[in-house]
Amino acid sequence: MGVTMNLFRLLRYLLPLQNPAGFGLSDFLLLGLAVLFAAAILLRLPAERALRQLSERPLRAGLLLAALPVILRLLLLHNHPVPVPSVSDDFSYLLLGDTLAHLRLANPPHPMQRFFETVFVLQEPSYSSIYPPGQGIILAMGQWIFRSPWAGVVLSVGMLCGLCYWMLLAWVPPVWAFAGGLLAVMEFGPLNQWMNNYWGGAVSGIAGCLVFGALPRLWKTARPRDAALLGLGLGLQVLTRPYESVLLSLCILPALWPAFRRNPRRLSGAAALALLPALLLTAAQNKAVTGSFTSLPYMLSRQQYGIPATFTFQKNPVPSRPLNQEQSMDYQAQNDVHGNQPETPARYLTRFAGRVKFFRFFFYPPLYIALLFLLPELRRRRYLWAAGCVLLLALGTNFFPYYYPHYIAAATCLCILLSIAGLRRLAALRIRGFATGQDAMRLVALFCGAQFVFWYGVHLIGNDDLFIATGPFESWDYINFGDAESRSAVNRRLAAEPGRQLVFVRYSPQHLLREWVHNAADIDASPVVWALDLGNEENARLRQYYPARKAWLIEPDVHPPRLRPYPDLP
Repeated sequence: MGVTMNLFRLLRYLLPLQNPAGFGLSDFLLLGLAVLFAAAILLRLPAERALRQLSERPLRAGLLLAALPVILRLLLLHNHPVPVPSVSDDFSYLLLGDTLAHLRLANPPHPMQRFFETVFVLQEPSYSSIYPPGQGIILAMGQWIFRSPWAGVVLSVGMLCGLCYWMLLAWVPPVWAFAGGLLAVMEFGPLNQWMNNYWGGAVSGIAGCLVFGALPRLWKTARPRDAALLGLGLGLQVLTRPYESVLLSLCILPALWPAFRRNPRRLSGAAALALLPALLLTAAQNKAVTGSFTSLPYMLSRQQYGIPATFTFQKNPVPSRPLNQEQSMDYQAQNDVHGNQPETPARYLTRFAGRVKFFRFFFYPPLYIALLFLLPELRRRRYLWAAGCVLLLALGTNFFPYYYPHYIAAATCLCILLSIAGLRRLAALRIRGFATGQDAMRLVALFCGAQFVFWYGVHLIGNDDLFIATGPFESWDYINFGDAESRSAVNRRLAAEPGRQLVFVRYSPQHLLREWVHNAADIDASPVVWALDLGNEENARLRQYYPARKAWLIEPDVHPPRLRPYPDLP
């Protein structure tokens, strides 16, 4: 009822007789457009002059673009605080980051492991996350330096935006490269999903920037330094998205010979040397987690728990371990997405057609005009190759039964490049000698900036009324709104208790896929240990294992979650 009344008050303010100016909704829209165009006309020359001057100082421009998303996101903390982890991916990546922060690749299995079974976490032969180490390294850096894993996420997004600019400098003139860096800040900065959870996406995007920024430089100068950057980017992709690293390698194969032909032995040696640490680290993690140098952790998870799902051309896996309620629900959900029908070209194309709309993640709507003007540019081999790389990554990941944008994050900088190429073509358009394309290009850029400024302003100065009223119209932004599940309140109450705590989690039969059993790398040393409720008799064993901890029972499916001291039954 309260939400309805707040929304009613806000909408009533848009009625002509309910605000001081006598404006209706259409009047507000027209006024906003008039202010936008007036500002564009008045500020055009100073803005373009400043843009050109800054773009001529690459180091300063790169640092500014790297700092912008960090500063802009920190300014939103009063309305959108540090994200509260809530899903299995979050907790698994946080476990990975905590493990690496302890300078370990895996943790020993726990003697009471049946209480700690959870999704995307192995219990045997080691207690470990199922994910490769790339994103975990970023989280560990945030934990080391700032005592917050999310700080690593924020810094990775800043690096992505700065490196997008560096990559573009090898493809387009500096002023256009800086414009592309600003696009990266607006699209992948403070309002983006990659900034506001723990799964990541920016690390794979950084890998793509290194690869696609090094190749054109190798075409021009053939320096070993650029070959090493190419190998470093490939290695980072191996550490982050192993399957997609194969696709990325296939993308660059046609471009390697033109890049390496001047000095193939020296350049390939530099690239291989930079790639080698990632391969060694992957093998070492495999051995530590699974006991085999060649078995990836998620492959062992698929064998033991049946998740993650197999490729669409493979059969659904069958778990070899008994599943608890949460694991069983996740296994069944992934099985349903995968389906039991054999893969056919028709199913493959239908699935791909259904995913086209998700590529909107990489483009603002005004940029669709730029993509239309990109088509003539595809006659140039370098742009045709860049577009082909994006398509190959998209087609290759279409063998996954489900899809998230970070699967093709390595193509992020290429999407920015294609947008900039289309804008350059639009700017060069002339009709009967008039430079009409310049004005059209400025208009597209203006609307991109207006979209970002509007939604960023909503999140910066808005309140609950404004969020509720505008939320249904905000597409593809993703930013956390606090803690709808009251996890922070539970954590604060536990932290206020003296000594260490043991919390048994009791799910209801109607429980959904929202994980509550999550623990740090060193379970026994943690202030709070979260455990499955296995019944009073079994729970007594864990209480005997932790005799000094105060026991609690939480029922997370009650709203708000019900936390109470564990009942001491006779």
